[in-house]
Amino acid sequence: MSVNRRFLLARRPQGNPLPEDFSLVETPIPTPPKGGFVVRNHYASLDPAQRGWMDDVPSYMPPIALGDPVRATTVGVIHASDNPDFKVGDWVLGVNGLEDYSVGVAGGFTSPIDVSQVASPSNFLSVLGAVGLTAYFGMADVARPKAGETLLVSGAAGAVGSVVGQIGKIFGCRVIGIAGGPDKCRRLIEDFGFDVAIDYKGKRLRELSDEIGAAAPGGIDILFENVGGIVLEAEFFNLAHRARVVLCGLISEYNETQKTGVRNLWQVLTKEATIHGFLISAYVARFAEGGAQMAQWVAQGRIRMDEDVQLGLENAYPAFMRLFSGANTGKLVLKIA
Repeated sequence: MSVNRRFLLARRPQGNPLPEDFSLVETPIPTPPKGGFVVRNHYASLDPAQRGWMDDVPSYMPPIALGDPVRATTVGVIHASDNPDFKVGDWVLGVNGLEDYSVGVAGGFTSPIDVSQVASPSNFLSVLGAVGLTAYFGMADVARPKAGETLLVSGAAGAVGSVVGQIGKIFGCRVIGIAGGPDKCRRLIEDFGFDVAIDYKGKRLRELSDEIGAAAPGGIDILFENVGGIVLEAEFFNLAHRARVVLCGLISEYNETQKTGVRNLWQVLTKEATIHGFLISAYVARFAEGGAQMAQWVAQGRIRMDEDVQLGLENAYPAFMRLFSGANTGKLVLKIA
């Protein structure tokens, strides 16, 4: 390529992001700074968290500045380098922007990866990346499941949720998944080994709560939450005594201008349940440990993760919006190179 295309945040979205909130510009390919390097991005991860980074509000990461590329985890190849630890042609994983070429520096978030151990370099953005490790540490370290317990996963057909359910089965749990639509519910049973699949679409709070209650008559011991809203309210009505709630995401609220939260938090009190807010960023130092276990389970055929690979930086906006329409059919990845 002779130019660097960059997908920039042009204005802060109000509610659902619009095409006008972004711009695709062309700039010269950067050169490496002293001691730094330039990465040719091949794949980028598209995640719900990116929507939160677009707002100018306090969070666990600073907001994306207007005029900067949308931040993403990327896998790519060293294109040019002034650093002996990052040689031209090396594959690396890092936090960069949605752009063809990104500048990196020593001591940053970029690290080498061995793509010979995976079917596709994109696997480092899915099952062996932050998504797979979110499921692993959220279950093994936070939820701490015991054999015979009932695990309920919301957003269960998503990248994180589908792996959470499979890890729950490895630990001996009975696993219930909530997803949107009959096809996703079918995949929970047939592809990911869930015991029960519940379709939330078109159901009011009481109807959804009753269906969860029928699937978990003894209550939910572990709730792995990715959705929020009415789904979370229905789940709270069915908590077991001293249930553990792993609060990983609230995707139903990310595009809402007025955050409503849940209206039946009283259920958490009466059931003496605990809610643990969970971010994978707290486990960066242990990624090698979690990655080794995930790689073993994948090799044994005990973990499966589908990837939904969309093509082209010029399609970054419609690809990103698949997260919120529910159109994605696995870990959403944008192929750039």
